[in-house]
Amino acid sequence: MGLRSQSDAGRLPEVIGLLARLIVGVVLIWAGAAKVTSPALSARAVRAFQILPYDFAGYVGYALPVVEILVGLLLVIGLFTRLSATVGGILMVAFIIGIASAWARGLTIDCGCFGGGGTIAAAQTQYPRDILRDVGVAACAAWLVARPRTAYSLDQRLFS
Repeated sequence: MGLRSQSDAGRLPEVIGLLARLIVGVVLIWAGAAKVTSPALSARAVRAFQILPYDFAGYVGYALPVVEILVGLLLVIGLFTRLSATVGGILMVAFIIGIASAWARGLTIDCGCFGGGGTIAAAQTQYPRDILRDVGVAACAAWLVARPRTAYSLDQRLFS
């Protein structure tokens, strides 16, 4: 029994990595899937932050759902985990900065993270909740960048 518990304890970081992979991956897939069928709304949501030039924000809005889905799928299957987690983490940091910037500038927008987006009533904003969610997802991505070896990943099957 003592040997088994040592083996299980040694595998704990891989299981934590699996959970982190699934959290980041599922969040990204969910966010991308909510926007991919309405690219004009996604572009409007990015423009609402008033950070990027208008035309460039539109391009970002059109591309973002596809990037989110692709990175999310790579994380769920555990392929190119460190790279995928790096991209996912960068996205989360960008989202945190965008939301904090909108909040600091007094904009009243829906982040558009899971569809929708655009101007809303001040009482409807969810900036603290949105930032905390993205910090949690970014922390999971950071774990995966530091420890990309996870349980049940294609990386292990293909590259070990």
